[in-house]
Amino acid sequence: MADTFDVIIVGGGPGGYVAAIRAAQLKLKVAVVEAKHLGGICLNWGCIPTKALLRSAEVKHMLDHLPDYGFSAENIQVDLQKIVARSRGVAKQLSGGIGHLMKKNTVAVYDGYGKLAGGGRLEVSKDGKPVAQLQAPHIILATGARPRQIPGLEVDGKQIISYFEAMVPETLPKSLLIMGSGAIGIEFASFYRDLGVEVIVVEMLDRILPVEDAEISALARKSFEKQGMKILTSATVKKAEKGAASVKVTVEAGGKEQVFEVEKVISAVGIVGNVENLGLEGTKVKVERTHIVVDGFGRTGEPGVYAIGDVAGPPWLAHKASHEGVVCVEHIAGKNPHPFKTGNIPGCTYARPQVASVGLTEAKAKEAGHEVRIGRFPFIGNGKAIALGEPEGLIKTVFDAKTGALLGAHMVGAEVTEMIQGFVIARQLETTEAELMETVFPHPTISEAMHESVLDAYGQVIHF
Repeated sequence: MADTFDVIIVGGGPGGYVAAIRAAQLKLKVAVVEAKHLGGICLNWGCIPTKALLRSAEVKHMLDHLPDYGFSAENIQVDLQKIVARSRGVAKQLSGGIGHLMKKNTVAVYDGYGKLAGGGRLEVSKDGKPVAQLQAPHIILATGARPRQIPGLEVDGKQIISYFEAMVPETLPKSLLIMGSGAIGIEFASFYRDLGVEVIVVEMLDRILPVEDAEISALARKSFEKQGMKILTSATVKKAEKGAASVKVTVEAGGKEQVFEVEKVISAVGIVGNVENLGLEGTKVKVERTHIVVDGFGRTGEPGVYAIGDVAGPPWLAHKASHEGVVCVEHIAGKNPHPFKTGNIPGCTYARPQVASVGLTEAKAKEAGHEVRIGRFPFIGNGKAIALGEPEGLIKTVFDAKTGALLGAHMVGAEVTEMIQGFVIARQLETTEAELMETVFPHPTISEAMHESVLDAYGQVIHF
């Protein structure tokens, strides 16, 4: 006999477990099927532990600049094992907390892999053995994604590594080359560079952080290069020859080939959706470029089957997955939520400097036919940023010249990943420049630069 539920969720990551909790709050009987660890990649091997690592790197940077703040110290040592152990401990603590939340919300958790078996049935197995037969009118696929492999440059876990291995190094390499300059690649570049590693970043497109506004990308690149990173854009890794203790990487850029010899290579060239072995064959579920096609409520082409999170396509962000999960479950429960849209989803890169954004870039706004007003305010004009010793940064705002609608906001600098939420709320509320200009920002804070950027777009900037 099958165990019966109202909703079954395959995958216990930030999309799946949040959907499960919301379903339980709505008095639905819910089950989660998870084969590895509750919290998914984000909590165990992504968002959370990487931020713990980056915090250690930030502390190292501060220690290297103690004289700037009136202190001196000698013989400061880096204990890599303790840095990694702290990161893993943070992840373990939070993963255990998800298990507690499942129990608190009476969510049934099955340890295994879920596979659609037709008619609302899901087969659960582990290590090739059946675990359970489940039944529900609504099944949500939240199986996430994994690192993309490039033919000839496959991850071996030793010399060519993915974020899994990059997160738990046993020793610090003297040099490494990172393929890809999205958030993952740049965060690892920043972490390792702050710990003294020679870092080379190779990006196929014409700029790093290619989803960001071009002006912000350029400022971030300038800062990274000032820190000693070597960055190659419009460049392709042609081959990697492994030696006993190094890798010779051939990179083509500008019609010329260069060879770099490094200890490690990190592959950060994107992800592919986990769509295999889900029983999608024979269903009306449509898969494009390894991702499941869904509508604004997470519905697939197969009645009763939904998908959320990374497996359902970009942006590949934990908070996007969580929000999708809530929208999907509330729709199932008949709560009439607003359909999910990506335009108000913020993106954050936790490097040094941080980068954050929401909405349209200046280029995308113009491509969409908007006549725009652009506001800018540099951190060098902000008292709090100077007092913190963080004068490098910029806030950029993009407005529709006719309506005053905030089309996008883009930031680079200290703590911008915390500040971006102010503009996210403004976008959600469909705020115009008038409300933002009349909002009082506390002094002294870096957030005042947000206000000044808005004022600048309308010729009223005060402090620059």
